Amino acid sequence: MKNSHSYLAAILLRAEWGLSVILHLKGSPSSPGTLNEQAIWPFFKKPYACGRGGCGACTVMVSKRDPTSQEIRHFSVTACLVPICSLYGAAVTTVEGVGSMKTRLHPVQERIAKSHGTQCGFCTPGMVMSMYTLLRNHPQPSEEQLLEALGGNLCRCAGYRPILASGKTFCLVSRGLRGHPQSKNDGDRRSKLFVKEEFQPLDPTQELIFPPELLRMTENPEKRTLTFHGERVTWISPGTFKDLLELKAKHPEAPLILGNTSLGPAMRSKGCLYPILLSPARISELNVVSKTNDGLTIGAGCSLAQVKDILAERVSELPEEKTQTYRALLKHLKSLASQQIRNMASLGGHIISRHSYSDLNPILAVGNATLNLTSEEGTRRIPLSEHFLAGLASADLKPEEILESVYIPHSQKWEFVSAFRQAQCQQNALPDVNAGMRVLFKEGTDIIEDLSITYGGVGAATVSAHKSCQQLLGRQWDELMLDEACRRLLDEVSLPGWAPGGRVEFKRTLVVSFFFKFYLQVLQELKKLIKPFPVPVSALAFMGSWQHKLPPSSLLFVDSHQPLQDPVGRPVMHLSGLKHATGEAEFCDDIPMVDKELCMALVTSTRAYAKIISVDLSEALEIPGVVDVITAKDIPGINGTKDDKLLAVDEVLCVGQIICAVVAETDVQAKRAIEKIKITYEELEPIIFTIEVSRVPGLSYKVVESEVPCKLLNARLIQGEVHVGGQEHFYMETQRVLVIPKTEDKELDIYVSTQDPAHVQKTVSSTLNIPINRITCHVKRVGGGFGGKIGRPAVFGAIAAVGALKTGHPIRLVLDREDDMLITGGRHPLFGKYKVGFMNNGRIKALDIECFINGGCTLDDSELSSWKFLILKLENAYKIRNLRFRGRACLTNLPSNTAFRGFGFPQGTLVTESCITAVAAKCGLPPEKVREKNMYRTVDKTIYKQAFNPESLIRCWNECLDVSSFHNRRKQAEEFNKKNYWKKRGVAVIPMKFSVGFAATSYHQAAALVHIYTDGSVLVTHGGNELGQGIHTKMLQVASRELKIPMSHLHICETSTAMVPNTIATAASVGADINGKAVQNACQILLKRLEPIIKKNPEGTWEEWVTAFEQRISLSATGYFRGYKAFMDWEKGEGDPFPYYVYGAACSEVEIDCLTGAHKKIRTDIVMDACCSLNPAIDIGQIEGAFIQGMGLYTTEELKYSPEGVLYSRGPDEYKIPTISDVPEEFNVSLLPSSQTPLTIYSSKGLGESGMFLGSSVFFAITDAVAAARKERDIAEDFTVKSPATPEWVRMACADRFTEMVYICPLPLEPPSHPTPWAIFK
Repeated sequence: MKNSHSYLAAILLRAEWGLSVILHLKGSPSSPGTLNEQAIWPFFKKPYACGRGGCGACTVMVSKRDPTSQEIRHFSVTACLVPICSLYGAAVTTVEGVGSMKTRLHPVQERIAKSHGTQCGFCTPGMVMSMYTLLRNHPQPSEEQLLEALGGNLCRCAGYRPILASGKTFCLVSRGLRGHPQSKNDGDRRSKLFVKEEFQPLDPTQELIFPPELLRMTENPEKRTLTFHGERVTWISPGTFKDLLELKAKHPEAPLILGNTSLGPAMRSKGCLYPILLSPARISELNVVSKTNDGLTIGAGCSLAQVKDILAERVSELPEEKTQTYRALLKHLKSLASQQIRNMASLGGHIISRHSYSDLNPILAVGNATLNLTSEEGTRRIPLSEHFLAGLASADLKPEEILESVYIPHSQKWEFVSAFRQAQCQQNALPDVNAGMRVLFKEGTDIIEDLSITYGGVGAATVSAHKSCQQLLGRQWDELMLDEACRRLLDEVSLPGWAPGGRVEFKRTLVVSFFFKFYLQVLQELKKLIKPFPVPVSALAFMGSWQHKLPPSSLLFVDSHQPLQDPVGRPVMHLSGLKHATGEAEFCDDIPMVDKELCMALVTSTRAYAKIISVDLSEALEIPGVVDVITAKDIPGINGTKDDKLLAVDEVLCVGQIICAVVAETDVQAKRAIEKIKITYEELEPIIFTIEVSRVPGLSYKVVESEVPCKLLNARLIQGEVHVGGQEHFYMETQRVLVIPKTEDKELDIYVSTQDPAHVQKTVSSTLNIPINRITCHVKRVGGGFGGKIGRPAVFGAIAAVGALKTGHPIRLVLDREDDMLITGGRHPLFGKYKVGFMNNGRIKALDIECFINGGCTLDDSELSSWKFLILKLENAYKIRNLRFRGRACLTNLPSNTAFRGFGFPQGTLVTESCITAVAAKCGLPPEKVREKNMYRTVDKTIYKQAFNPESLIRCWNECLDVSSFHNRRKQAEEFNKKNYWKKRGVAVIPMKFSVGFAATSYHQAAALVHIYTDGSVLVTHGGNELGQGIHTKMLQVASRELKIPMSHLHICETSTAMVPNTIATAASVGADINGKAVQNACQILLKRLEPIIKKNPEGTWEEWVTAFEQRISLSATGYFRGYKAFMDWEKGEGDPFPYYVYGAACSEVEIDCLTGAHKKIRTDIVMDACCSLNPAIDIGQIEGAFIQGMGLYTTEELKYSPEGVLYSRGPDEYKIPTISDVPEEFNVSLLPSSQTPLTIYSSKGLGESGMFLGSSVFFAITDAVAAARKERDIAEDFTVKSPATPEWVRMACADRFTEMVYICPLPLEPPSHPTPWAIFK
């Protein structure tokens, strides 16, 4: 047993009755301040990522003693939402308290690292804490519990599979290791990802104990009221129920706060401020649960996680007919928010918040739940009815009342209750629409005696279809009733076209689709009770809810003939893996506060296109703690470029453009000052947001091989359009920088999260008008980049540097998730038009593609990163003789879009693959046959005349077809589709020829500096940046092989412009390639110098050889790589722009729900040509992570803007990256064996980006399933391709009688005050 040093013994800011209690953090007392407004994350070394509890990066474990059972409860929470005052008497365990490299690793930490479950590592502490909390409660959890525990933890790098693999080692029943089918002629090349038997065992007796001082506090609980005073808010925590009622009567407008999951985000993002907060956390009466013969009463203070356990227990005790409502609630509680949020949110808070998207209120309403209210005047009961949900005063709480408990009656025989929800993702996502439905039949019949239907997400509040239900009473449960019910529901539950949230047709379709599902479910139940009872085939094949399964673990390919001491090609653990898992890995904002440090916050434009008339700073400067406001006038050098200013001057071009920056003593003060700055604008026109409206070329390029009209080729002709939405980088670590001015010579130390420190250095130099040699940029590690930290960090670094120069103080600038997403831009949205001429056998004779990308308000990287590259990469794997590719970048009034993983390839190639699919549909051929027909087969030249050998491409394709059992699965999917009308399966296999590198030789340079010290240790420095891709690990593997010494002798400290100058951005998949060459060169230089020493003493040790220093031999060397040759003549459209290609293929199978648009991923097989991987564990992790990120681009990630150009999707609540439940149920990645390339370091290849496009295999599997549905419905199989394939797009594409009803029933007329749609979808 051991004590934790990371807990809160107790808390006090200032207690009115004189109790002296101290906040303990890692053994150090913290001074009081405005803590009652703050969450606990600033007091721990916890990653700060979203501030809304939506990403799980700041997960910690809270432990409390249950006053009723006297047991210690452990539950995971997100530290960014937990008010510090709510933790009186609680123990808080952080990742540092679980274990460390300095003391002892916990098995969770060891296993996630050694299972290769960390890449950038920013999310890893949260993952560890979620698993650790699970194991404290369930030492041998089920796989379902593991998935549930990790459902609230987002990861942008690793692709989740290795994280799940590490967690599965603790599970009681595991499916074991299932890997890739062995490739032909593999020999003995397979090895396990990890060996479970080598892990230290989990011993529950060695876990942290609950602090004895807190046990003593719970044995004699304090009943007095605790009051904590802050600068703006007073937190009051009563000790008795009577005190709570008195306080509520005294402060009727004060909200009650328990979980802070609703109030916290509102206070943060909407600026809501309540002078008094009442915390009933210590009131035991609010946690009472009572069971009766006719129902269940649950205390309003019970968390949703507790409610879930209570309901599950009751369901196990009662017959099914009595638990219909409980089962419906349990269904939604499994997917409602995340485990962390369910642990925090209370039942009462969820009900009283009355969010329109509430998952529980619709079920409670149809289940006839009753609210038990209490005040000083007494108690009363009100129904949880449509009037309460609408907030009508006659059915609402009085200001002095509180919700004490909720009564939920049992269901009865012949009564059926169901719940439905549809969201962008299956887990941890707010629903687009949800519903609760209940029907009661006259005993022994199918005649409706009572009917209740309630919807969420279709209005400002939960909506009851009371009129429709009343008109259906007495009707028989049959098709006639169904048709009438649908028409009545559409008429009663109406949505105008401008309704908040948009997606109006989709939501209206779900209204009737949900009822149809309910209709089918009830038919199935009636069949059990009434015999004989006719049930249509569609009901027998009805699709229930999906249960997600854990993907199997992986195998790796390793050369068994390689010497054991040679680490190259082996699955070496990420150098920082254990530090990621223990929280000891230091990111930019983990650097401790330096002396006299100030905080900076940015002021951004609220207009899309306007003149700046005036900026009034007076009120902001009067706020205590505010030091200065930095404007363009303070810049001594160059203010960005002509078209892209660091700080706006005279006009703004988009919402989110930076105008000025506030410098203050604290971050809180700086953000308060932002609200006081008054900016006067004059609107300008035209304001343009979309490509379709713009079409104004900012840039235009084309590559032409041979233009021949289709009619001259006797070819059939089709044409179509493809829309590809934008994508947010969503790196877990937001943009951040710390600028420290030195005392002399205008020197600056800049610690920044960037992919290109040299660019930051140059930009700061030109902005401050000081030489580059006075500025040193340091990059320890970056919490994800994906292209978003190439150019943007230079802007933030320069602005912070101006603040540091002007004030003379160090400046720290850390962007909130909302500001990061608002300001930085992302992947370019694309609109493509194509014309394709083809023969009946699928051979494409001519292809003409014209693409438009949304560049945003400035040029930025639209030319190089996404536009030129897009044009060059459009052909993908296909040899088409007559081609014309044209492209234009359009200027719009949105934040400038920038580089993103894949550099245009994921968008452009989707157009090409859509052409293939369209041709296949017209020819009546499977798409894979058309792909094979048009694929490169022999040594050839690309459209831009670069020669290459497609042998590895064909091998990847054939291997993928083989290992995925594609043809068998295609037949199985077809058989499945014949038997199921409302669900369809789709299978797709996609080839890939991905061009690696920049289209310029100068961008392929690299340098390294290697020092050998006299004790034999070696320090390696190179120009690459650790983004999570394991570049530092690979560089030490290279150095280890070259110097022939163990990796334990080697160390990399950081990337620094003082050590290796003039570096190139770590991007375009060549980071390990070119820096590896430079490290190799430096090591070879050193070994050559040591040759005379080694020859004299060949049996000597490394430590003996490095005494060469005493013989005046330099033990320091600079390595240099001149770069791969690459060039492109844009006038001729010819060149050799890329050093080499990465080939691959992916096969995915999905199943869609035609009634809701949801899908599940059944299986994915990927075969990638990595040649000789430097580190197969890291490379497979890169492939998996890129695939999952690409899958997000093509299925769930959707950017939404208001008609005024304001980004709506500014956090994990609105912008949905894939979660752990989105991983395919079977996920296999294998590296093509026996592949070689002489160009690169040890014949390896860069795999950082290529896997991104393979995520489109899921997209095309979805479109394959949609095509099957449309074919069965006699609808044209060809349709406009739109990415992402969201549930909305899938549902509306699977047109049926319910979508027809929606289009027939007219929408309410739009009022003059709302002439525009709610949102613009990029």
